[in-house]
Amino acid sequence: MTSLPFIIAGGGIGGLAAALGLAGKGVAVRVLEKAQTLGEIGAGIQLGPNAFHCFDYLGIGDTARAMAVYIDNLRLMDAVSGEEIQRVTLTEKFRARFGNPYAVIHRGDLHGVILKACREHPLIELRTASEVTDYVQDGTAVTALLADGSRVDGAALIGADGLWSNIRRRVVGDGAPRVSGHTTYRSVIPTDQMPEDLRWNAATLWAGPKCHIVHYPLSGWKLFNLVVTYHNDAPAPVAGRPVDAEEVFRGFHHVHPRAQEILRRGTNWKAWVLCDREPVDRWVDGRVALLGDAAHPMLQYFAQGACMAMEDAVCLADAMARQADNVPAALDAYRRQRVLRTARVQLQSRAIGEHIYHPAGPHAALRNAILQAKSEDEMHDTVAWLYGGNGLAAGPAANVGR
Repeated sequence: MTSLPFIIAGGGIGGLAAALGLAGKGVAVRVLEKAQTLGEIGAGIQLGPNAFHCFDYLGIGDTARAMAVYIDNLRLMDAVSGEEIQRVTLTEKFRARFGNPYAVIHRGDLHGVILKACREHPLIELRTASEVTDYVQDGTAVTALLADGSRVDGAALIGADGLWSNIRRRVVGDGAPRVSGHTTYRSVIPTDQMPEDLRWNAATLWAGPKCHIVHYPLSGWKLFNLVVTYHNDAPAPVAGRPVDAEEVFRGFHHVHPRAQEILRRGTNWKAWVLCDREPVDRWVDGRVALLGDAAHPMLQYFAQGACMAMEDAVCLADAMARQADNVPAALDAYRRQRVLRTARVQLQSRAIGEHIYHPAGPHAALRNAILQAKSEDEMHDTVAWLYGGNGLAAGPAANVGR
């Protein structure tokens, strides 16, 4: 095992999970975060069974489970007719099949769980106000170059620095992210402000023409997370811009009054223009590797961004444990195991936005007919390739599934 620490650029969920995974294998880690403080913006995120497999591997399973809200169903509603299209039950049969539950959690709570574990680990050092802008390497070590002119030496550099990754710019060099033209608006409201007849213990998605609405409970049922998206041909990335309710409603005048009522309860809306990138297999440059959104940024439509980053972290730690004396080989083994699975999530996230969440007319009617004909077991079969993963499959084929 190398005497130099691993350097991780980025202290988000993926970066901290990677730090915790590596430290659990006896690797010293130095996390360099560009922000002044370590934290997460946003609201709720969904956690499939694959996320809980990762929590257990990282040693935080019990703590994460205590913070989560366990929902009974994934419900797909028709936002035009107001009728239910299909539901995926998440109770006993689902848990038995996939070995873990499905849950939702506040992004800040999840980040806090991983951050606390990192702060308590003697092999992890956390540094803020430390933006990694570039790197140099000589075959035996890598040096991270920071915005303030300082340098940090390490055995490897993991770029977990998000959609606009400085590390990706060197490793891949594919320019700016792809702007989808879809804008998402987020709000969190007290549960008693949610329409009483829609306070379902479910992650619910109302699918409509060029739009959809998502809601689910958070924080011990004290809050409801509202996430609404529509096509407005937004030309440039936006992250967390405050907006008024009028802007939010522009994309939803054509949906059912019951769906509109949900939007009326939202307050303090903030906007994100959704971006992703084309899948690539160039994640590694010698002793430098990408992880999470730096490697495979994806649209939110599979609710798997954080889950995939945690799977990356587990796979990276496992690869290092298997080839501790050959860092470049371990990083390449990690890359080979993860590329196809994450590419599938990236591409299918785009596809379900077009074909499941946002169609109109006969396209939407066909969607409804196909999904309504599926049994509970068939719905579980549909998601088995995704929720059955954990980052530790034997190879690319096993990690892609059927």
